[in-house]
Order: sequence, then structure tokens, then C-alpha cells
Amino acid sequence: MISNERPSPFGRRPYQGQPRPPSNEDTLKSEQLQIERKTFVFTLKENPRGRFLRITEDVGGRRDTIIIPSTGLEDFKKLLEEMVKAADEIPPKAPVP
Repeated sequence: MISNERPSPFGRRPYQGQPRPPSNEDTLKSEQLQIERKTFVFTLKENPRGRFLRITEDVGGRRDTIIIPSTGLEDFKKLLEEMVKAADEIPPKAPVP
């Protein structure tokens, strides 16, 4: 038996194989950005626990999502600005022949 085939000691996971119940989230703003073959969707949302930014990357139907609580958006912005600056300042490596 493969280790990930063993039953969980915590019982069955909720919603496994079933649709999740609708969440109580309000969308405050949503924008979409196409870069090469990737689509990024930035959605500012709010639920009873607070506001957050959901960033979803869609590549050919495969989706990955990260969620950033609003309390971390300023730090995220600063780090992103640093990365953009570094990308502009550091010369690209020569392609390998």
C-alpha cells in the first residue's frame, strides 16, 4: 500500500468529492491580466474574517491560487517593487548554446 492511500486518522475530509457550500464572500474588485500564455486574475474580496487578495494563475485550464490577507498587502507590494527593480537592474544571463 502506498502511504497516501492509507485512510486518514482524522476521518474523512469534508467536501471530498462534493461541491463546497457557497462561502459568504463579497467581491470588492477584480482585474484580469494576460501575460504570454498565462492569465492572472486579481480579486479583492471580503468575508467575515476580513479582506484578502486572491491571485489565480490559469494556464491551459490548470489553476493555482494564492491568498494574501489585506494586512500583508503593503509588505507584498514592497517586495514586488524590489523584484521589479532587481529584474530591471540585473542583466540576463547569456543563453546556453
